[in-house]
Amino acid sequence: MAARLLVLVDGSSYLYRAFHALPKLTNSEGHNTGAMRGVISMLRKLVDSKKPDYFVVVFDPRGPTMRDEWFPEYKANRPSMPEELAEQIEPLFEMIQAHGYPLLQLPGVEADDVLGTLAVKAAAEGVDVLISTGDKDLAQLVDDRVTLINTMDDSVMDREGVVNKFGVGPEQIIDYLTLIGDSVDNIPGVPKVGPKTAVKWLSQFGSLDAIVEHADAIKGKVGENLRAALDQIPLSRRLVTIMCDLEIELALDDYRCQSADQERLFELFRTFEFNTWLKELGVDEAGSGEVAGPAAEYETIFDEAALDRWVSELAAAEYFAFDSETTSLDYIEARLVGLSFSAAAGRAAYVPVAHDYAGVPSQLDTDLVLSKLKPLLEDPQKKKLGHNLKYDRSVLLNHGVELRGIAYDTMLESYVNNSTGSRHDFDSVALKYLGQETIHYEDVAGKGAKQIGFEQVGIEQAAPYAAEDAELCIRLHEHLYPRIKGTGRLREVYERIEIPLIAVLSEVERNGVYVDRQMLLEQSAEFAERMQDIEREAHDIAGEAFNIASPKQIQHILFEKLGLPVISKTPKGQPSTAENVLQELSHDYPLPKLILDYRSLSKLKSTYTDKLPRQINSTTGRVHTSYHQAVAATGRLSSSDPNLQNIPIRSVEGRRIRQAFTAPEGRIIVAADYSQIELRIMAHLSSDEGLSSAFESGLDVHRATAAEVFETSIDAVDDEQRRAAKAINFGLIYGMSAFGLGRQLGIDRSAAQTYIDLYFERYPGVKAYMDRTREAARESGYVETVFGRRLYLPDIDARNAQVRQYAERTAINAPMQGTAADVIKLAMIDVAAWLNRASVDARLIMQVHDELVFEVAEDAAREVADQVATIMQAAADLTVPLTVDVGLGASWDEAH
Repeated sequence: MAARLLVLVDGSSYLYRAFHALPKLTNSEGHNTGAMRGVISMLRKLVDSKKPDYFVVVFDPRGPTMRDEWFPEYKANRPSMPEELAEQIEPLFEMIQAHGYPLLQLPGVEADDVLGTLAVKAAAEGVDVLISTGDKDLAQLVDDRVTLINTMDDSVMDREGVVNKFGVGPEQIIDYLTLIGDSVDNIPGVPKVGPKTAVKWLSQFGSLDAIVEHADAIKGKVGENLRAALDQIPLSRRLVTIMCDLEIELALDDYRCQSADQERLFELFRTFEFNTWLKELGVDEAGSGEVAGPAAEYETIFDEAALDRWVSELAAAEYFAFDSETTSLDYIEARLVGLSFSAAAGRAAYVPVAHDYAGVPSQLDTDLVLSKLKPLLEDPQKKKLGHNLKYDRSVLLNHGVELRGIAYDTMLESYVNNSTGSRHDFDSVALKYLGQETIHYEDVAGKGAKQIGFEQVGIEQAAPYAAEDAELCIRLHEHLYPRIKGTGRLREVYERIEIPLIAVLSEVERNGVYVDRQMLLEQSAEFAERMQDIEREAHDIAGEAFNIASPKQIQHILFEKLGLPVISKTPKGQPSTAENVLQELSHDYPLPKLILDYRSLSKLKSTYTDKLPRQINSTTGRVHTSYHQAVAATGRLSSSDPNLQNIPIRSVEGRRIRQAFTAPEGRIIVAADYSQIELRIMAHLSSDEGLSSAFESGLDVHRATAAEVFETSIDAVDDEQRRAAKAINFGLIYGMSAFGLGRQLGIDRSAAQTYIDLYFERYPGVKAYMDRTREAARESGYVETVFGRRLYLPDIDARNAQVRQYAERTAINAPMQGTAADVIKLAMIDVAAWLNRASVDARLIMQVHDELVFEVAEDAAREVADQVATIMQAAADLTVPLTVDVGLGASWDEAH
């Protein structure tokens, strides 16, 4: 007869693993839900797979425990629980108990000690014990009846497993932990003794007591460290030893899983929008009591007749979803491996065309499949749906098919609905809004070095993965689009800005930008030489050689050897060498400035001058970035591989890199940049008369501000006053404090505060706007751009002042930054439409912040420059004029 099984769950371990492993998930009310979802998912999986006789979830208590009394610094290094996790604790406990799972949380007693006591007592009664945890300390409990299971990979650790993992048996784990200590829990070990040394000593001497007894025989620095630590070893051993003799009654019948409280689960699932679990209860998302729909049916298409049937179904549908499976994530190089599509929730199909492995079934020819689908895909009246259709559009263009009729994109629906609510990749969105755990790419193609290309994935595994993407896309659209459609201004953002931009960005990406490979390589060599010079100069100042790229060695030189003042510390209490610290120190000391120069050159070299030449496409001879619509919370575009948004423009080296962005012979670069657009938007939003008047009159706004703040005429404003006014103008819209402004201007905090006070006296409308915006954000939980794009601010009422103040600064800045993003997007759409209509030899090749960059035939450059400026200035109707600076040149730097 099999022994009874008690499963003990380290709930606190589950809690933090779920919190850090899952993306930030919230319900529509902004309540964080990721940790709850993760913990409950793991518990349900564990109960289903192990079917224990007894089960209990144990959590650490609130407040101090016995170990805090023994050692006041115990766990002193651990940061306090994040507020977004703390708010999930109580509802999580309710959800666990509503499932019928026993839960224990004893005041003043750590979960490890409860787990240890229950495990030992149950094993003594002949019950097998399985402890589910990620905590290494619990390995000391393993014996013939007690084993551990790691919930992340389902690996089970018995006695042999402990030896394999740690190099010592369970009976030596306490000694092992005492020697190495624990930086997370702030338990002191023997300095410089890590796992290898601990295992070596325990193998040699057998126990910690024997090691202590022979401490004098251990040579070298590590022996000195051991002898110096002898007095604290007993305390460390006490701290790492799990107590297994607490006065806890082992009432096994109390630890049986009970029937779930369906009514309470329904309320909790509905409140936190766990819709898949709601459906398991036999109700739809609204709680009407209707039974959830049938499971989806997926078909794999191998013959022409089945393809024709599906083509007819797609043609008859109001819209259809589709997705492409390809050979590469590089949109320029990718070729089709298969296509999936769906016209209604519950049904989808996959057409494999280029799977390539031994024994692959016969597939339809790629050209045949595309010839049948091309009329549909290129029909602008036939509405298409997908998730990140920009990529699929580019892949189809590689096969001579131009995707038209892009009407919906669930990535953008998620983004427009709530840009900060979660990540917007397909898996995250399906999990958040449908509660659906998707088949992940790694599930079918493997992970890491063993991952194979999709063309090598077996069709029987590929088909459900691909078809699910199309079918879930339909369901996501049915869930998300009504939320956008029901909010008129969000619908305008989605349909007027984001959807039309897909094709525009796709064209910009495919156009690519020409870069001078040889110039970049020469710059790389020069940067390397300059870095060597900086390093030699730094060594001379330090009086010794050191690794200038090592924060630890920099820390030693600056603060221990040279005795520079410590500006701030790391979370571990060490002097910080962060960039802002070095910048402050560089005002008074030469070495920090050299380190900053070295870091800047190193970043430019590794990110651009070394890397860009390798990113030139061998076929097109150009660099092709990827633009992302659904990353930046405010609506701004970002780019990657390469990131063109972060090339410095103020530094000489950054401008040199821009010199390598050139045009082929007979062509020229045209760069059009909005002038001070965020300040103009501030004038529009605040309706401040003084600020608006400066822009309407075409004045230098920074000089005009200086004249107001310093009470002088515009003509009398000097360069230093203008610099201060510029810092105030831009600083305040980004929420800069008096301290920050003072540091930037090199003045004390009180003087900076005086500047700010004067600014608000002269521009009262700006102050009123800021106050009004903070209050509106608290009331609604979000702010909006001029066009209606929303940015939700879940931390606007946070109890932590620092977190709350950051949310307030975001509330003030986001409408300006977001409106600027909307304006440049609208300008791109209008410029692209003009380029398509006009018979002019020009193409848009880059978007960087508030700037559009074109490659134009020399004889058309002036026409394009004039027309682009006109279109960009008309992109938004603000109360102050938009102005655009346009430059022409042989390179991007020359044109800027």
